[in-house]
Amino acid sequence: MSPIVERRVVEVRDAWPADLGAVTRIFATYVENTVVSLADTPPSRADWGRRYWDAAARGLPFLVAEEDGRVVGMAYCSPWRGKGGYRFTAESSIYLEPSATGRGTGRRLLRELLDRCERAGVREVIAVIVDPGGEGSAKLHESCGYTTVGRLTGVGHKHGTVVDTVLMQHRTGSTGRAGAMADPTRRTAGAVTG
Repeated sequence: MSPIVERRVVEVRDAWPADLGAVTRIFATYVENTVVSLADTPPSRADWGRRYWDAAARGLPFLVAEEDGRVVGMAYCSPWRGKGGYRFTAESSIYLEPSATGRGTGRRLLRELLDRCERAGVREVIAVIVDPGGEGSAKLHESCGYTTVGRLTGVGHKHGTVVDTVLMQHRTGSTGRAGAMADPTRRTAGAVTG
């Protein structure tokens, strides 16, 4: 007789505003208990709402991984820098519930995020990973085609620990010409604003 194997169904999909409570909860775990995020205070649901709508306005992906109807991970992109010359470069962020790690969910989520970035016209995707503390994240990013391009030493301080940040970069297949990241604050000639 074969052992019974529990099969979990994981769906990677666009995030919706209703998912932001789960996003807030997942990220708070990392802020409060690790050095993986250098934030001192977990962002509120309203803060996540602003990030979500900013990504949407710019045409950038904001995804969740749902397992058996429950959000267990999230990944999104934001502009790398606020200057126009960086309009084809985004920063990726990915976080999973600790219980969802090590099963391929992160890889599926990150690969879909990179595919969506390419379709949005993003050419370069940057990840900023804390070291020590983010070794699993570095391995995940490497498995999805990121390469290490730099290290900033001693730049982070959290929970009494001084940490480095490792910069990793992934080049999508986009030429960076079509679908440039929109600037939601930019007004075009003849636009009606209210």
